[in-house]
Amino acid sequence: MDIKKNRLRDLREDLDLRQIDVANATGIDQKTLSNYETGKTNPDSYSIIKLAEFFGVTTDYLLGYANVNIKTNKDILDILDNIDKEIKQIRRLYKK
Repeated sequence: MDIKKNRLRDLREDLDLRQIDVANATGIDQKTLSNYETGKTNPDSYSIIKLAEFFGVTTDYLLGYANVNIKTNKDILDILDNIDKEIKQIRRLYKK
């Protein structure tokens, strides 16, 4: 149940947050968050859920079981639409 190395830190830094900011928002002790980020300890299920909710990601994404944060069918459709657009753009480039 390890959080993928640095996934938690990357999510936090992407939002320009300090560990204390996340601690205050989630109720998880700052030292505990530090231990999660460094891999010294693993979060319990309560902490995993709190962190996933706070960052707006799935628990699978937070834990590193998924490389894409897919929460809804709409997310899947959006990803497929983007892939379709990229394919069309590549086809246009190669037809020239």
